[in-house]
Amino acid sequence: MTRIVVTDATFPKLDQERAVAAKWGATLEEARCASPADVLRAASGTDILLVQFAQITVEVIEKLAPHAAIIRYGLGLDNIDLQAAQRRGIRVAYVPDYATSEVADHTVSLILAALRRIVALDRSVRAGSWEGVVSENPIASFSETTIGFLGFGRIGREVHARVRPFGFKTVLFDPVIDANSPDALQASSVDLDTLFQASDVLTLHAPLTAQTRHIVNAHRLSQMKASAIVVNTARGALIDTEALERALRSGRLAGAALDVFEKEPLPADAGLRQCSNAILTPHLAWYSNSAIQRLQALVADEMQRYLSGQPARCSALPTAAAIEQV
Repeated sequence: MTRIVVTDATFPKLDQERAVAAKWGATLEEARCASPADVLRAASGTDILLVQFAQITVEVIEKLAPHAAIIRYGLGLDNIDLQAAQRRGIRVAYVPDYATSEVADHTVSLILAALRRIVALDRSVRAGSWEGVVSENPIASFSETTIGFLGFGRIGREVHARVRPFGFKTVLFDPVIDANSPDALQASSVDLDTLFQASDVLTLHAPLTAQTRHIVNAHRLSQMKASAIVVNTARGALIDTEALERALRSGRLAGAALDVFEKEPLPADAGLRQCSNAILTPHLAWYSNSAIQRLQALVADEMQRYLSGQPARCSALPTAAAIEQV
């Protein structure tokens, strides 16, 4: 009998996944993995492994049944050893398009809130102050503000479409996009140094790879304007957290707005929690009621495709070595 295991999931129910399993006479188990050892046990002999945040290492992949499938609840693939899966002939599918609008909406909300100092102004009023011009000076007009995009895939393009009517200037760096393509022509394509130097807001929309890990580091932060803001709704490890904390505390950087972090949940003693010039949200940019339904429906569809011998709708392996657009 085909064995399907959910390593971890934050959803209230798995009705769609169970319906597909029942249709094919397969078993579906919720492993509720809380440790690497739990993931290893869950993977042993499994035909379809459904994964949200669990780390799927080479050791886990070796435990899977021959020709098994891994299906990721989401668009990031940095928690799966894709090379190990490819070597063993394990199919890997993912869902890169279930929450594009939600992430774009959240990103723009963070940008606007950070630029207009909404959180700081709210705190000042609650503390009894009415001196916003003094406490939050300067605030630039949007027409004088340049938003830089590090990565210009589907989410980056959606963010750009949302900020464009506000009158922002925009620049982008994405080595995957042809500088003369219609996508790139929406904003000025620049090199990486210019991106950091020119951006009043730097918004991150790159996948996490060996090349992009800590791409926002002490050196890059030193290139930015002291008045600049970094926004990240992509992957936490794109930013060197310690370097960012130092820049925020010293005033080298005006602010940050972050939905993702190198360590999640964000530790109680994390220095970022003490940075009053940082807006922090709990990795929730993807969330809406309809996004959860879409995500689970698309994962159930990938299960159906695997069980019926069809190719994956979104296979991870052909682009595993490339910098994919998110």
